[in-house]
Amino acid sequence: MNTNVPRREFLKKTAVAGAATARYTRLASLLAAGSAPRILSAAAVKPAALGGTPAHPGDFPPWPVYDQLEEKALNGVLHSGTWFRGDGKKVNEFEQAYAKLTGAKNCVATANGTAALFATLSALDVGPGDEVILSPYTFIATLNVVLLNYALPIFIDSDPESFQIDARKIEAAVTERTAALLPVHLGGNPADLDTIMDVARRRNLPVVEDACQAWVAQWRGRNVGTVGTAGCFSFQASKNLNAGEGGAVITADDKLADAIYSFQGNNRERNATGYSFKYRGQRAANLRLTEWQGAMLLAQMTRLEQQSQTREQNAAYLTKQLSEIPGILPARMYPGTTRNAYHLYMFRFQAEKFGGGLTRAQFMKAMGAEGVPCSSGYTPLNEEPFIRQVLASKGYKRIYPAGVLAQWAERNRCPANTQLCQEAVWLKQSMLLGPRKDMDDIVTAVRKVHAHAAQLAGT
Repeated sequence: MNTNVPRREFLKKTAVAGAATARYTRLASLLAAGSAPRILSAAAVKPAALGGTPAHPGDFPPWPVYDQLEEKALNGVLHSGTWFRGDGKKVNEFEQAYAKLTGAKNCVATANGTAALFATLSALDVGPGDEVILSPYTFIATLNVVLLNYALPIFIDSDPESFQIDARKIEAAVTERTAALLPVHLGGNPADLDTIMDVARRRNLPVVEDACQAWVAQWRGRNVGTVGTAGCFSFQASKNLNAGEGGAVITADDKLADAIYSFQGNNRERNATGYSFKYRGQRAANLRLTEWQGAMLLAQMTRLEQQSQTREQNAAYLTKQLSEIPGILPARMYPGTTRNAYHLYMFRFQAEKFGGGLTRAQFMKAMGAEGVPCSSGYTPLNEEPFIRQVLASKGYKRIYPAGVLAQWAERNRCPANTQLCQEAVWLKQSMLLGPRKDMDDIVTAVRKVHAHAAQLAGT
């Protein structure tokens, strides 16, 4: 026994442990009487990390979901002998179907979501000397496409309550160099598009919506990606609409759509047939979607709506239950949000409200023992050391004044985002496809960890 524990710390830990014992003495009585909450059970008395029975067996729905429909689609492409979009039909069919699904006038398929973003910024003539405003809480691809165009990334701090860019802080960062706004609908939860579009209209700036995680999300009844100048989507293996890889851009601007099409097709004109070598006058690359992926996406789209409804229903239930637990703060949605795609279920873990000194890492470890895997999410993108290496490269030093580069780090401080990255916890989208019992088990796991936080902190 350690006899050197300070008295105040000892009394605090004893009080927390005593409170937990009292709570679960009452729980045992409720269970015996048959009146305990449905989300708790006799096995919930002791956390799995302390030798109890896990809240969930760990068999959440697998991903991806597929059957004979995908097999038939792939075999159809195989036996057609037409595997290239240039003379095939499936990518064109997908573009038409996805435009209809989103309510967009134009859709251009690309090799992946990064390619969609890259092609769009390039078609908008974003380049050396320009600045692009973006979120620091996002996948690295959002940043990489800015750097690929030799533009300067300008990060706007996060709104921790929503996990999205704090749109109220965008206008103060706009300068004469600003060439585009690049908001992200992180996790399928729309950013504050009213505020973003208000700034864009007054400053005459294009808005490229990074909707790579937000396929059927809606803002005031409109699909995200159709509110701004263009919207970019990803169909990578983890995504809710999945072809292993793949991407798409939607836009109402016909000329922009033509330019994006040519950029992803090595400068080929959009309506060219056969081996036409008539090119547009712009930079370009080969970023095309294959016929295999087009066919796969058409098959996967048949499940998207039902899967999306299931995620929404389960997420709403989880939010209601988890909001009652001190120290668990589910991501909020802005008033304009009429649909959340829930590529991620995100919440903040606030250690001080759990008590006992339990850290986020210990919380996630205990949740894993309960059969509920969690992720800590992104690290602060604006603080990545490689950015300074890029800004110190020959190309950037030739383009930007030394003073601009020297002041970049201070200009791009995002303290709220740094704190968010220390508190964030994610559940992946496939976990939301299970039955209501799975949601009850997740809540039970959190309650067990909360009630035994002091004991778990000492393991």
